[in-house]
Amino acid sequence: MASLRTRLGHELFTRVAGPDGPRQRDRIHGTPGPRLFDNDSEIVRVHGDASMFIGGIRAILLQTMHPAAMQAVADHSGFRGDMWGRLARTSTFLAVTTFGTVEHAEQAIGAVRRIHDRVSGTMPDGTPYVASDPHLLAWVHAAEVDSFLLAHQTYGARPLDAAGCDAYVEQAAVVARKLGVIDPPTTVVELREVLEGFRPELRATDEARSAVRFLVLHPDLPLAARPAYGVLMAAGIAMMPRWTRRPLRLPWLPVSERTVVKVLGTLATGTIRWAMASGIEDVKELRAATPA
Repeated sequence: MASLRTRLGHELFTRVAGPDGPRQRDRIHGTPGPRLFDNDSEIVRVHGDASMFIGGIRAILLQTMHPAAMQAVADHSGFRGDMWGRLARTSTFLAVTTFGTVEHAEQAIGAVRRIHDRVSGTMPDGTPYVASDPHLLAWVHAAEVDSFLLAHQTYGARPLDAAGCDAYVEQAAVVARKLGVIDPPTTVVELREVLEGFRPELRATDEARSAVRFLVLHPDLPLAARPAYGVLMAAGIAMMPRWTRRPLRLPWLPVSERTVVKVLGTLATGTIRWAMASGIEDVKELRAATPA
């Protein structure tokens, strides 16, 4: 049983963190120095939980609803040829900014900002876009924070109370400002207002539907791992707003989502939490031994 857990945990960690994951983990958690956030902060609780698997899926699906954000991904990201590599880079950024030293976090943020400055192009109607646009960054940030928090409150081991939810949104805003988001939301109410304010801009383009179809049907995983991925994907879809389902051609089965999908999603996150427990213990030991 222990060897099974070790193998499963290793497979999950490698897929999400990439082949360089172990070295990055040691660097992030083992380097001494001040952090942006305390160990007992809400953002550390949310970003360190297995519910992030589902939250990440939901964030990607929701972000496709902004035509400019989706066009930038289609033009510049290898989500079809290197889906797991893109996920590894995103998860590493989240880990560095949440758990790493201030120095490493600032370096990671600077690297992302330089990449954003180089990502530009033209929409099909001729409208230019640039990834460093604060308005576009605000959408990406809001979609991520909303997805991570919703997944944590639904599937997390220790859901937050109302004050904790506001604290999480406020802490996430720290990194958002450094990335170039102007006046990011700092409470759940403000987050909902930001998301609602984007509604007139959101629609499902052909590129968005193509990306979603690829993510759902072509996960590039071993056959044995695909059922678990299917459960996580179903859980992520179940948390998508109802108004996004038809445009993105996602199913809407309210009864099944409240029962079968919720149960399976809870089991899946529990299994991930169990499978990766040994790695989490290693991290705790590493951080305990690392001077501040």
